[in-house]
Amino acid sequence: MYGIAHAVVVALGCSPGLGFVHSGHERSFVLDIADLYKTDVAIPAAFDAAAQGDDDMGARTRRALRDRINKTRLLDRCVQDIKTLLRYEGTRDTSDAEDRVTVQGDRDTHLEAGRNHAEDEIIW
Repeated sequence: MYGIAHAVVVALGCSPGLGFVHSGHERSFVLDIADLYKTDVAIPAAFDAAAQGDDDMGARTRRALRDRINKTRLLDRCVQDIKTLLRYEGTRDTSDAEDRVTVQGDRDTHLEAGRNHAEDEIIW
């Protein structure tokens, strides 16, 4: 679950350490996302595998988990849930936006950036 959550988080360009519920860990956001699906995907898969006996339980659990991940379309759900959590509404159209970079001085003065103002007489 953590591997899948981590893969989706970084594929979307999110910070794994963002964290809402978990904090103080480099993968806090990954832990938050994985927790959303544990009770729906991982725990039932583990109990189903355990109910079939003790023989080869590890491999049987991994296969059951794999099957539930595919059946529930977990990757798609993760993507949509992360977008919903972060209130992502699509790409912004910035074609008409002007990118103006200035150097800000005192008294709300703005000077053109990208040039040396050392020789100009500037009243700050």
